[in-house]
Amino acid sequence: MSNDNRLLILDDDALIARTIGVIGESAGFATRITTASEAFFRLLDEWQPSHIALDLVMPYMDGVEVMVELARRECRAQILITSGVGTRVLDAARRSAVEHGLNIAGVVSKPFSPGDLRKLLSESDSEGEPAATPDRQPDALGDRMEITTHDLERALERGELSMVYQPKVHCADGGLAGFEALVRWHCPVRGPIAPGLFIPLAESSGLIERLTRDVIAQAIDWFGRRLPASEVFRNNAWYASLAEQLTLSINLSARSLDDSGFVDHVAGLCDRAGVDPRRVVFELTETSAMEDPVASLDLLTRLRMKGFQLSIDDFGTGYSSMLQLVRLPFSEIKVDKSFVISSARSPESRTVIRSIVELGHSLGLQATAEGVEDRETLDYLGQIGCDLAQGYLIARPMDGEAALAWAGKHLNDWR
Repeated sequence: MSNDNRLLILDDDALIARTIGVIGESAGFATRITTASEAFFRLLDEWQPSHIALDLVMPYMDGVEVMVELARRECRAQILITSGVGTRVLDAARRSAVEHGLNIAGVVSKPFSPGDLRKLLSESDSEGEPAATPDRQPDALGDRMEITTHDLERALERGELSMVYQPKVHCADGGLAGFEALVRWHCPVRGPIAPGLFIPLAESSGLIERLTRDVIAQAIDWFGRRLPASEVFRNNAWYASLAEQLTLSINLSARSLDDSGFVDHVAGLCDRAGVDPRRVVFELTETSAMEDPVASLDLLTRLRMKGFQLSIDDFGTGYSSMLQLVRLPFSEIKVDKSFVISSARSPESRTVIRSIVELGHSLGLQATAEGVEDRETLDYLGQIGCDLAQGYLIARPMDGEAALAWAGKHLNDWR
């Protein structure tokens, strides 16, 4: 726990605020308490807290209004939402905060367990990543600076974009199933730059085709050459056999659907790296697939004809999920992480997950859940027959060498 951890508490119930303060101090935090929003924002500016405990239901300015103002001020503190409202309202508030770009460390229902609150605080120190937003990178200077097309073009020329890999496991037995490849940009000047900043820029500037081809080439080379040649898999016949069954998932931008040479290009990459296309899964959000329905149908059909697998990502967040499942040749359905993250405390989210898994299986699709952060959720996924899982409970995204080391340890433990 960092010595710089400071917890600012806003709750109109002074007794509850003091209780949270005592719990925070027991977890190693310096604490400040306020029951009014005006004093809260003054302390926010003066004290610069690393963490905020925020009640939702308050007079004059409620918690959602406070979070909107925190977003406007570009607050980077990790926020714990507390309230006595129902789980559906709490989940909606959390999603709203995430949409505003805030770091949400967790959601705690009142009356809360001191142990649960202490655990949340202890697991989310100021130098870590927010527990409830697994795809967001830590706050970086690059998040607060304007990124230009020229910056991104130079980064591509200099090879500043690299890949990290997050393991996926079988829900039934925890065995390694594959990896998802994710692109990262570490600028020598700005530091880490979030994908949420540079991917939209690449799409709007016309650089997405170049970026997509670059990252796919890196990922397939690692998967086809470096992974099977590593000591982990090379020196053990059983592991070597397993390596030939692992899958590699890669996110595909909707703008790549306009690239007429894309299918032949990736097929060529797989051929040169010795990768069976059936082991490569391209993930496409349902929203992306709707941008140009005809182009997406053509390209995705051609990918399937070459043997590649297709995953409909973030399922359940758009307005055309059912239509997309029917009209496009998907082989996998991926449950949106917002449902998975909240499932431990939300019966409604569990019901949604079960329904999506059952829907996928009824259509002959493999079901994958992302955002798994606790054992209870993983156990539940296994109980309902979900096929694959990924998330911080299993492993965070890692560079290629770290991913290989993780695989070796995991396989040894699993056997």
